Amino acid sequence: MKETDSETLLFFAGHEDALPLYFALEERLYAAFPGARRRVQKTQITFFNRHVFACVSFARVKRKAELPEGFLVLTLGLPAPLDTARAAVRTEPYPGRWTHHFVLSRTEELDEELFSWIRLSYDFASAK
Repeated sequence: MKETDSETLLFFAGHEDALPLYFALEERLYAAFPGARRRVQKTQITFFNRHVFACVSFARVKRKAELPEGFLVLTLGLPAPLDTARAAVRTEPYPGRWTHHFVLSRTEELDEELFSWIRLSYDFASAK
């Protein structure tokens, strides 16, 4: 396991099987967005520039039986809904802001398509 801070280890208590996926995501996020910062909270890890652009959590966005082993939920805020089956949930909490939840369980899912959406969320957060 990668050496990491105690806050992150505490966040992943009971979900240790998702740590390798999280580390891969975090590494790619920092490579793509070098100025990004992160805050570990009780229920999520938040990545932000001026504003939040991505969150990692274990939110139950599907029934437990539908969730894979070692999963994470990546949440992005976008200016419009994405037309993709990869988003487990899409909501419009207020006009012009769409929240998308993606259930991830394999590093192969950290692909260019997903990172294009993360880039959209990053740019959307930067423009606020």
